[in-house]
Amino acid sequence: MNPYDLRHTLGLIMGHVWWCRLALSLLLALMQLARVAVAALPLDAAPLATPVSRVVTFCVDPDWPPFEQIDAQGQHVGIAADLLKLVAQRSGLALQLLPTKDWDDSLAASQAGRCEVMSFLNQSPKRDGWLLFTNPVLVDENVLITREEHGFVSDLSSLSDETMVLPKGTSVEERLRRDYPNLNIVLVDSEAQALKLVSERQADLTMRSLIVAADTIRNQGWFNLKIAGQVPNYGNQLRIGVVKSQASLLGLLNAGVASITPVERQKIIDQHIAIKVVNPINYRLLGWLAAVWFTAMLTSAYWIRRLRRVNAELQKLSLTDALTGLRNRTGFDALYQHELARSRRQKQALSVVLVDIDFFKRINDELGHPEGDRVLQEVAALLRETARGIDHILRWGGEEFLLLCPATSPEQAQRLAERLVQAARTRDFRIGRPLTLSAGVATLELHDQPGDMFEQVDGALYQAKAQGRDRVVAANRRQGDN
Repeated sequence: MNPYDLRHTLGLIMGHVWWCRLALSLLLALMQLARVAVAALPLDAAPLATPVSRVVTFCVDPDWPPFEQIDAQGQHVGIAADLLKLVAQRSGLALQLLPTKDWDDSLAASQAGRCEVMSFLNQSPKRDGWLLFTNPVLVDENVLITREEHGFVSDLSSLSDETMVLPKGTSVEERLRRDYPNLNIVLVDSEAQALKLVSERQADLTMRSLIVAADTIRNQGWFNLKIAGQVPNYGNQLRIGVVKSQASLLGLLNAGVASITPVERQKIIDQHIAIKVVNPINYRLLGWLAAVWFTAMLTSAYWIRRLRRVNAELQKLSLTDALTGLRNRTGFDALYQHELARSRRQKQALSVVLVDIDFFKRINDELGHPEGDRVLQEVAALLRETARGIDHILRWGGEEFLLLCPATSPEQAQRLAERLVQAARTRDFRIGRPLTLSAGVATLELHDQPGDMFEQVDGALYQAKAQGRDRVVAANRRQGDN
């Protein structure tokens, strides 16, 4: 069974027997009651509210559930709304909503300076033109959504003449057009419309937030759709945007973002993606239904186990480093074996670049670990901007980053590494001093053992450090070639 094909498993469960479906509905109701009870409790770890220092106008996406929307009463509601309120409260800011008709209208208002803050968006080169960005408020994976009969997508570049549909104004559009020119990209007005076109076979796939996709598919009943894959380094790092003329707000908002605990963040998400119970509860009836539920669970254990296996597979999507948003080493072995097999099959070179931040310990010791974390995030952003679409970027550990480069010759890998090192030389990391990178480069030859390349690239990086740092050294090559 395709691990991401929820529709098949849910269809089996829904078709089991009528009282089993009733029992599953009851289970959701019981879970919601528990969440409501927990939501009523105070947040023990929450800091006290900071006195309000100023009023800030902000713009939002008025139709992006469950992240955010403007309801019938003109209120900003959703996951982003609750997180933003918490940030503002702890930053000493009062928020004043500037209503807009759609996301494009919000972006235009921000560019014109009519709203000082944008509530929940990804950073992109285009938006850097007028906005400054806080640290991520929420990290959420983007996944590929297709119809159930579509195969698993391990590499977007392998698709030919397929149509991807996206809502207008998304930050991933410009990246997808640059990295995957083989795709035909169609723009629509909303998340729901994008999923509808895929469901009705008017488009082949869409790339959407995992949280939004799960919520929309459930609410619209599009169970002929499935999660068909994930594209590395295309996750959502949702931040608060501040117009550059109000740069003084950035520090206040970052302090508010840093104060939110993982427990608080998850509690807010759960409150918005859970099924809402709006009718009064008949507790006597609830007790009777609980007995029915218990009996149904005993007879439906097989189906529940299958559903849990699917959910366990979805957890595997969490393969990113929480600080930088890059892929972590958890799933690297499988990724490497896949690229190794493709390299050997197609007789193409496979290279790696191992990058290390020079004198990183001094940054932590002299400026503090929060500044060190920020520098790691900046370096991760630099790697994303400079690397190619085919490169897999990983946080290898500590201050080391690894790029796995398919179909890349030694010369191409060295040129890539030189671009990375040069980009660091010219970038302002805002630490009051230059920051440089050292890099080692290695290429797997056909006669090499699979692990040889990593031993070679470690040695090359060690040589780069020993030769004075801020340079590139290629394994098994003359020193003068560096």
